[in-house]
Amino acid sequence: MTTPVLRVQDLTVDFTSYTGGLLQRKERVLRAVNGISFDLNASETLGIVGESGSGKSTLARAILGLIKPNRGRVMWQGEDLTLLDEEELRQKRKEIQIVFQDPVASLNPRMTAGDIISEPLWTFYPNMAPLQVEERARGMMKMVGLLPNQINRYPHQFSGGQCQRIGIARSLVLNPKLVICDEPVSALDVSIQAQIINLLKDLQKKLGLALIFIAHDLSLVKHISDRILVMYMGSSMELSERDALYRRPLHPYTNALIKSVPIPDPKLAARVRQDNWLTGDIPSPYDPPKGCIFNTRCLYKVSRCETDVPALRRMEHGDWVACHRAEELDLTICQDP
Repeated sequence: MTTPVLRVQDLTVDFTSYTGGLLQRKERVLRAVNGISFDLNASETLGIVGESGSGKSTLARAILGLIKPNRGRVMWQGEDLTLLDEEELRQKRKEIQIVFQDPVASLNPRMTAGDIISEPLWTFYPNMAPLQVEERARGMMKMVGLLPNQINRYPHQFSGGQCQRIGIARSLVLNPKLVICDEPVSALDVSIQAQIINLLKDLQKKLGLALIFIAHDLSLVKHISDRILVMYMGSSMELSERDALYRRPLHPYTNALIKSVPIPDPKLAARVRQDNWLTGDIPSPYDPPKGCIFNTRCLYKVSRCETDVPALRRMEHGDWVACHRAEELDLTICQDP
């Protein structure tokens, strides 16, 4: 059996805020991540999807240690990252890196592309020879599809797609084993999105990377992921193999997300989208629904869904789902969109 490089167990992140004046101050707790668990193997890609506000980015930051979880464990190659002190965790970040959502805002406008890419080297290897650092930066630029002679250009002299390539090069310069991509293509044009996803797939194959790819668009996640975790209001709704999830989703929320993806063929779109749109708005995270957290928007709910919280359980074929009616519902997609 393959030993996972990353094991997340019951990870929970709460944020506390206060309302009212000094004499009537009330504490409010927002549970941004609610008991998330999953394993990630070497060279595997786990897609994490969900609407905005579902806790995807908070989960990523908790895995990296940028946010301290309230409960749970993050086991990286058998070592619990949540128990490490600041310096020990800092050293582990050589092995776990992140690519941010906004390719322009994530780059320092006062630094050249070469300085941005080589900054992690100066941070972790301050005694490295300057020529060696520059050679490494040029090599990374070539690897991600940039011209090495652009090394002295500033971010404003690059397009959005090129800026994201710089961000990817920066994340890879330390030879990490895991890269977390936090919606890395959402700010890019559709044609550029495909280029960046293909680049990530090629780099993963060449370098043997494990990837966590976060997005809210299931059509993007489909082309890069091996397994997919579906999140809603901080909770796991479903964790399935990619092909199985798109062929027959187990959770009504996953079903609604898939059938919300635009389909160019109007006849196929009419067949697929029969009463499958998400209804209503996401409830307030400060006052989540009782029972199943998705019951206020679910087309298939029964009385039990409004009182009992469904546990994330494993089905016979190995996929996981948090739905009382998973066995009886037939959510088969008529044709893969």
